[in-house]
Amino acid sequence: MRTVLTPSVLAAQKHYFGRQYPLEAAPARDLLTEGEIEFITTRDSFYLGTVTESGWPYIQHRGGEPGFLRVLGPGRIGFADYKGNRQMISTGNLGADDRVSLFLMDYRRRQRLKILGHARVLDARENTDLVGQLAEPKVHGIVERLFLIEVLSFDWNCPKYITPRFTLAEVEEVVAPLRQRITDLEAQLAARS
Repeated sequence: MRTVLTPSVLAAQKHYFGRQYPLEAAPARDLLTEGEIEFITTRDSFYLGTVTESGWPYIQHRGGEPGFLRVLGPGRIGFADYKGNRQMISTGNLGADDRVSLFLMDYRRRQRLKILGHARVLDARENTDLVGQLAEPKVHGIVERLFLIEVLSFDWNCPKYITPRFTLAEVEEVVAPLRQRITDLEAQLAARS
């Protein structure tokens, strides 16, 4: 958190709230705890922020099966990057400036986790052992790059303005018993006819 609490941010806090966020207790580097690890490994998507050489922020979405973003240790995460639109903007940005921001959402539970770190991008063709560590076998053929991120800090946000949203799988889980009940009732009606 200390990384983003710059003098201008502290001045804005002082202006709007009459106080500043305390910095003295902030560690130099945050290590992921069980709570963050569980949250990270159950996500099926996240937003990845990088900085262009001209200083502009750039955001991209990354998605996969739950757990595609892997925790490799208390201070390291990684993921396999698949064939895509071939713009290479995030990859190029990281070649010039390794700073990265990840924004992970759980819309259903109204939770979000922000992670700041330093990333390096490796060519999957030259790191086949890591492909096996960062990707399920069924997607090995479409992995082009591997992102390794050294976590600098993370922060949880409040749920106040997160609109709950549900994946198709989550909706199916809730609707399945209702569908079965309808099927049962229709069978009972058909038996009475």
